[in-house]
Amino acid sequence: MTKNPFTAAVVQIGSLPDDSLATARKAAANLREAASNGARLVVFPEALIGGYPKGASFGAPIGMRKPEGREAFARYHAAAIDIDGPEVAEMAEAAAETGVFAVVGVIERDGATLYCTGLYFDGANGLVAKHRKLMPTAGERLIWGFGDGSTMGVYKTDFGIVGAVICWENYMPALRMHMYHQGITLYCAPTADDRDTWLPSMQHIALEGRCFVLSACQFIRRAAYGVEHESALGDDPDMVMMRGGSAIVSPLGKVLAGPHFDGETILYATLDPQDVARAKYDFDATGHYARPDVFQLEVDVKPKLPVREI
Repeated sequence: MTKNPFTAAVVQIGSLPDDSLATARKAAANLREAASNGARLVVFPEALIGGYPKGASFGAPIGMRKPEGREAFARYHAAAIDIDGPEVAEMAEAAAETGVFAVVGVIERDGATLYCTGLYFDGANGLVAKHRKLMPTAGERLIWGFGDGSTMGVYKTDFGIVGAVICWENYMPALRMHMYHQGITLYCAPTADDRDTWLPSMQHIALEGRCFVLSACQFIRRAAYGVEHESALGDDPDMVMMRGGSAIVSPLGKVLAGPHFDGETILYATLDPQDVARAKYDFDATGHYARPDVFQLEVDVKPKLPVREI
């Protein structure tokens, strides 16, 4: 594994929620731009391809499902992507062309169920892994299925160990501990959280894990969603639905790039892999600073299938 500094990027763009293939092409163009500026690792926002339905309730008061909510879900299901679909092929082609490692947030369709997923693309190897969000937050639980422990792995590259933890999964201490245990050095945090409190959380995780943290959030306006989208935030086409706030943080909590709140952009930073060792000199959460005689974490990484054919 190289010890030389390299360039990483986070891409802050908005999706076209009703056109996943067009979004994939937009993402691929941004990947190529980042690569042309020297980026070897590129991180995209949560639910970029397939869309994050900000402000929608899907017609679900307690004890009821309204017909218009069912229609909204049918549209959302249609906009999601299949792992073997053209959107994934589009991103794989861009990764192969540039040799870049990319983490891309998508809405994955698996039969009738949707998952909020992060896809890992590794240059010429194409799609090499995925992570399904373990714990959808609040109303997300209505529209997304739950991941299991089988997609919580990390991926080794020649410039570091990459893993993805999506949005409020980052508030799950046990999940973070599992990522640190796997030696993660490039902690990717695709998110839809654009609040002022997000960056301090990313700084905390960088310090806790002694790893680089790369967080990407969409910048998107109401007009991108189209007239059929229900929005509790209103229907002014110029309204900012998500304002970004993407950032890159060092293993000692220094903000290297961002946060950016003023539109679509690509943020870059030079990362020195040796900074991880320098930071872990006095704190290693699953090494010399652990107390396994007092605390131990068990993690079940087996797939959980509802039906097994024997």
